[in-house]
Amino acid sequence: MSRALSRVTALLAVIVLSFTAWSATASQSAAADPFTGYLMVHFTGESANGEQIYLAHSKDGLRWNDLNTSAPVMLSTVGTRGVRDPAIVRSPAGDRYWIVATDLRMASGISWDDAAKRGSKSLVVWESRDLVNWSAPWLLNVAGAISGAGNAWAPEAIYDSATGDYVLYWATNTPVNGAYKHRIYAARTRDFRSTTTPAVYIERPGTQGIIDTQIIEVPGSVGGFRYYRASADGHITIEGSNSILGSWTSIGNLSHMGISNGATGGTVVEGPMWAQFNGRNEWNLWLDQFATGRGYMPITSTNLGSTRNFRTRSDYSMGADRKRHGSILNLTAAEESRVLGRWGNSAPVNRIQSYNFQDRYVRHVNLDVRIDPNVSPLQDAQFRLVPGLADNSGHVSFHSVNYPGYYLRHYGYDFVLAPDDGSAAFRADATFRQVPGLADSSWTSFQSYNFPDRYVRHLNYVLRLDPITDATGRADATFRITN
Repeated sequence: MSRALSRVTALLAVIVLSFTAWSATASQSAAADPFTGYLMVHFTGESANGEQIYLAHSKDGLRWNDLNTSAPVMLSTVGTRGVRDPAIVRSPAGDRYWIVATDLRMASGISWDDAAKRGSKSLVVWESRDLVNWSAPWLLNVAGAISGAGNAWAPEAIYDSATGDYVLYWATNTPVNGAYKHRIYAARTRDFRSTTTPAVYIERPGTQGIIDTQIIEVPGSVGGFRYYRASADGHITIEGSNSILGSWTSIGNLSHMGISNGATGGTVVEGPMWAQFNGRNEWNLWLDQFATGRGYMPITSTNLGSTRNFRTRSDYSMGADRKRHGSILNLTAAEESRVLGRWGNSAPVNRIQSYNFQDRYVRHVNLDVRIDPNVSPLQDAQFRLVPGLADNSGHVSFHSVNYPGYYLRHYGYDFVLAPDDGSAAFRADATFRQVPGLADSSWTSFQSYNFPDRYVRHLNYVLRLDPITDATGRADATFRITN
């Protein structure tokens, strides 16, 4: 190769690399809109529906409001059909999101010993492009290749800009070197559908196990490190590093604040959960006071380089639901608008009155749906008309007031009250277009989303989804939304 050609080739390479770097920076900058709010993903406990995906919203990072009227936003339909310890992850470009959670349902009656030694070795994953419409869940087997693995718990993930993929890490109970205990394992993934071979990421000395670990990336390396992690390992241990999978420096623990994971007295906590305050170098470390059942409490720092910089605070509120081990995502204005538009609690409580039997209202009874007079309890006839589960533009879904997470849906053209299972079929069956009443345009009729030639109507007082062909059908398919 001639010297001149070499110079041209080198120049082209520089141009290509510069363009690639500019493109990546521009793409990330386009996604880096200012944050205006916060979204918490969590579970609530071991109740019938407590081990599912719940959301809460905050404007200031301290005071939280439950979304979706305190009902789960997604139900696991795979594995154990329950999830705990959910983590939410955003892609660097802000065009994709994942929720990754423990596949475990203690409400099924399993013992903690069985769950730890003979539990699921998979995680449950959902994917979304807008934080509102989520895929069906799938199982990601992360611990199957680990010798003697008993489970896979408390997953977390963080994007590694050095390698352009995600470090996925979780706790697995394994017998290694004579010690059967939980260790943190890690693997790399690009799509949360496959991973590299897992390896031990964090191990504590002797018999001390470790389950809950969460990492946060700190802009400007405030405190001396780019990354900080908090781990529940008897104490709440804080460590710092400049590389996710590199060496970590112990910064200390919170024992001087009377806070531990059980190694000392005082406040016993778990599930450390980081969140940076929007627009400033200040962080909350949320800690779940599981031992007393009081839920999360925040401690705050403006410099994570020393545990002595943390301060307790009392100016917070957690909403109605008890929030168990989860994670927090800072929201842009666009993301916040979408989330609140879909799951905000502004929808009023309504009843649905029949046009041709005006003493009767739509109600559920034993999960069947009909129109009745004198409904008791009244809540059986109360619903919130929320944005349609399958299409939130011009469509609605009927969310039960006294069965949170349950919606009216058609099934075989009959109507039932059923829990949202997160499937596309459920969303479509539970979505309707509000149109002028077929018998009286000042009233309302409801056209099916997935069978647009059919409308909600009653027949012998039982709710159905039928084509409407005559005056009787038009009257049966006409309703009034009342308070």
